[in-house]
Amino acid sequence: MNKTVKKTIIVLVVLLAIVVGISLVLYGLNRPVDRSNQTYKNVTIQQGSSTEDIAKTLKKEKLINSVSQYKFLSKIWRYDGQYKAGIYSLSPSMTKSEIADVIKAGQSQALTVTIPEGYTVEQTAQLLADQGLVDKDKFLDVCANGDFSKFSFVPADKSGDAHRLEGFLYPETYQVPVGADEEQIVTIMLNQFQTVYNARYQKKAESMGLTTEQVITIASLIEKEAAVDEDRGKVASVIYNRLKADMPLQFCSSVQYVLGLQGIHREILTNADTQIDSPYNTYTHTGLPPAPICSPGKASIRAALWPDDTDYMYFVVSYKLDGTNEFTSDYDEFQKLTEKYAKAIEERDSKKN
Repeated sequence: MNKTVKKTIIVLVVLLAIVVGISLVLYGLNRPVDRSNQTYKNVTIQQGSSTEDIAKTLKKEKLINSVSQYKFLSKIWRYDGQYKAGIYSLSPSMTKSEIADVIKAGQSQALTVTIPEGYTVEQTAQLLADQGLVDKDKFLDVCANGDFSKFSFVPADKSGDAHRLEGFLYPETYQVPVGADEEQIVTIMLNQFQTVYNARYQKKAESMGLTTEQVITIASLIEKEAAVDEDRGKVASVIYNRLKADMPLQFCSSVQYVLGLQGIHREILTNADTQIDSPYNTYTHTGLPPAPICSPGKASIRAALWPDDTDYMYFVVSYKLDGTNEFTSDYDEFQKLTEKYAKAIEERDSKKN
């Protein structure tokens, strides 16, 4: 073998080694943060964002582990200046190139769905099923039996209970990834709850001697009893005042929750309804219901943690029929307000007829 051939072989081997080395480096840089984490997050890329801005956003959401690496790879792929604004569903299991391709394509690979405040697990499952996103029975089964142990707020002793996640499927507008299964969708909602119910909220709850589930139970009652934000703190004060006085809460919403589980829906409860045998019946049981009765929004959660300072013990829907409540600390006044509300309802209904 002559020297020229030897040199050529050596050069080829060196070049091959360099190519392999570069490939290994790029492979290492492109690795996902967590291949096993199949959850998705909704990430907003603002109009006019630079590659560095995008990388910082992805790093903040824990979708990449290095801003500089993402910028370097973007430059190699010649993606700089080609990223598009939008809302994208991205996962820690995705490589940087997969994430970059989604943002570069500018195609939101997600379906928009809004879970209203005050929805139950059952209502949430039905809404998602109606929009073709889940199989309702599978969704409820996941809620009951799925492994969500990484979320400390999920009751560990309620496995098998279809309403184990009641109160924690956070009401929000979501970008649900196309093809996401029931467990992934539930995880997206639990992630959002965890984002909203932050360390400050947890610290406040601890200072009040309340667990997360108790706070959300109170917030769920507020959600159902207060139609306007200005009433939420007042309703919260009634709850705490009655608990302190060891009085039954006597909230219609808790009984309506029990009836709803039986497929019964009534705007106004009967006397028989208020005697129904259930720990959720706050007419016959003192203290809080055993668990939340719906998924409350942020305003109700805040009201549960920072209630108004009042001496109110009673409230009733306002006779103005404008969605507000009337509050009082006097039982006789409460009776009068109740009669005014009943009369207003009667007059309204008579006009309809």
